[in-house]
Amino acid sequence: MSKKETSANKYYLLEFSYDDGKYEITFNIIDLDFVNQTITVSITRAGKITQDTFPLLRDKDGRLYFEYGRFFENKITINDFEKVGD
Repeated sequence: MSKKETSANKYYLLEFSYDDGKYEITFNIIDLDFVNQTITVSITRAGKITQDTFPLLRDKDGRLYFEYGRFFENKITINDFEKVGD
């Protein structure tokens, strides 16, 4: 297994919940592609599950994040995702 696969695999299915003021939105990481700088997440909102891929960005402190929302106004930081269950 390559180093790239190992580092991306540690993020697989990590979860983050976000309250947008109207709904609780849950994100689960499906794929983190460091080469193409994208993140694919499963998004659960109002009982509906969708999947989307976003550009993976880095802030001035080096933290990875993606932007979510109608106008991409919400910054979702990868470090905020946690392992669920066990």
